[in-house]
Amino acid sequence: MPTNLSRDLDSLADWRRALDRRIEQFGLQLADHDVLDPDGAALVQTLRQRLSSDRLVLAFVAEFSRGKSELINALFFTDAGRRVLPATPGRTTMCPVELAWDPAESAHLSLLPIATRREGLTVSTLRNRADAWKRLTLPLGDPEGLARALQQVTRVQRVSLDEARALGFWDDEHPEDNPPRDDDDQVEVPCWRHALINYPHPLLRRGLVVIDTPGLNAIGAEPELTLGLLPSAHATVFLLAADAGVTRSDLSIWRDHLGDRALERFVVLNKVDTLNDPLLTAEQIAGQVRRQVEQVATTLAVPVDRVFPMSARQALNARLASDGAALQASGLPALEQALANQLLPERGAVIGRLVEDGVLFLQQTALRRLNDRRRQMAEQLAELSSLRGKSGAKLQMMNRRFEADAAMFDDCLPRLTALRSVHTRQIAEVMQQLSTDRVRQEVARMQSDSEASLFRLGAGRAFNQLGLRLHAMFDAAETGIDEIDQMLAAGHRQLNAEHGFALAAGPRPALAAYRRELKRIEKAYGQYFGVTKLWRLSEPGFLSQFMQVLLSRLRVVFENAAVEVELWGKTTTTQMESQLRERRRGLSSRRDAFNRIQLAGTELERRIDEVASQDSHLQQVAERIAETVDGLRILAATVPRSGRPEAAAEHGPRLELVRPAASQGSRGAA
Repeated sequence: MPTNLSRDLDSLADWRRALDRRIEQFGLQLADHDVLDPDGAALVQTLRQRLSSDRLVLAFVAEFSRGKSELINALFFTDAGRRVLPATPGRTTMCPVELAWDPAESAHLSLLPIATRREGLTVSTLRNRADAWKRLTLPLGDPEGLARALQQVTRVQRVSLDEARALGFWDDEHPEDNPPRDDDDQVEVPCWRHALINYPHPLLRRGLVVIDTPGLNAIGAEPELTLGLLPSAHATVFLLAADAGVTRSDLSIWRDHLGDRALERFVVLNKVDTLNDPLLTAEQIAGQVRRQVEQVATTLAVPVDRVFPMSARQALNARLASDGAALQASGLPALEQALANQLLPERGAVIGRLVEDGVLFLQQTALRRLNDRRRQMAEQLAELSSLRGKSGAKLQMMNRRFEADAAMFDDCLPRLTALRSVHTRQIAEVMQQLSTDRVRQEVARMQSDSEASLFRLGAGRAFNQLGLRLHAMFDAAETGIDEIDQMLAAGHRQLNAEHGFALAAGPRPALAAYRRELKRIEKAYGQYFGVTKLWRLSEPGFLSQFMQVLLSRLRVVFENAAVEVELWGKTTTTQMESQLRERRRGLSSRRDAFNRIQLAGTELERRIDEVASQDSHLQQVAERIAETVDGLRILAATVPRSGRPEAAAEHGPRLELVRPAASQGSRGAA
């Protein structure tokens, strides 16, 4: 039984593939007309890579025994004809599990031993070390064998208190969260620190990534989960048990790890079937469910329509039995529809803006080259037309003008070289402000300042100082960009006025988005320096691992900002080189035309017709490029969106095409 979410993900994937094909064709069109420079070709490949590798990350978060694995089974894996992820009473998933599909790899389960926590390396670092993982091949086409293999994520082991303390599962100062001890003074901990499932499920093939998290104890023990995986998710589904409501541990997870997730949060009140009571009427039971939903919404401070009462077990059974009525009664379709309504348009809008900005940049670059060629054609046409019926003296005048233009071209070369040299140096200085080496040095300084303080009491101040220094790096980069912008504007004005160039500064790098991301990281990581969590920094190895995860997040921000600055710099340099090549081509064409005209008088009219024809062809090329860009922008803005919820409930989802009015036309194409 196809699901609402699966249909909508298919639609999003089809839309991405259509964009990819159109961008490929656009790149070929530009290359065929010799208006695609190396940087433009790289941008085409970057856009196509982003479209093919785009992922939609959905995280499921809850305490133990809330039914996460059962809900994931019901949402994504009923095609196997049985449960795929372990879902039994009590604790099931004991470590964070990522489900995705990489076609370059075979279907497998990779397990990272819990003992790797002792090494102080993050999970992201260990991803590149194949020897650190235990890898099991998944038997495709064998649901029973697949389920047995995935039972590995439930494995536990018993360790001493010292070992549990070293692994982060035992805290003497906060014993209320510690696991129970057995008669041998040992405690139960997970066997695995992290699990990766590479499985060719249709939804995973479409770019969905599912993160299944364990309970509070495991979440708190792995800072990378709360500081890396969860913040990177596009949405989180938080599960509660209907018979328990919001417990103290549930509320702790919500406040500490999901409290600032805004509209990406979905709350599932699972196991509503446990509220069934033979002594109550259906209306009374429905009233209990409604009151529980309202209470959950009030406690978590979310809108009531973001809380979804359901029974994941009933939904799974209904899907396996292809029972549509039972599926509706389970409450699952409402959650699917909400996920589709919220996630797909937002993700599609992000992709659409990326594509639109990219193709507009390619169009503007191509039009500059075409307009420069047309301007040279117009000059040639004016010269040639003036020769009609003129004597040899006119040819000599034309030759003198050509020689003067060639001399002026030679005169502008040193200016262009000097402008390019200064520009390259200034770009390098800005890049230095955004370098990952600088970020690494600043994080190391913060760690040193934190470790030097008694009981880490100075860690909060060191973290705040780190934020100030990182913002200062962005300030210095912005100042450098301003100086480059002013220098280019002055240089372009002079070259355009004195030598007939058409140089124009491209859109300057927008560092504001990276500043906002830095502030989000500060907010998320700053909670660990509050009074209630400061004690964690004194745990063995926690501060070191915390710093590694923090550094990895900061590096992404500064690396992306540096890439944007570098691309801006390359665009300016490429524009100079491109117009120089066009100027050389124009001078060469004029020289050839003059030589032919000297040899034969009849050559003049043929050359005039030839130049006029070339100019007309260039105009047609510009028009066809504009038509292609208009079509691409319309497609990029036509994000798939789910149809009406009531229609989806009765007949399955009906996809509509939504095209914002603001996307019409080709802004900035001239």
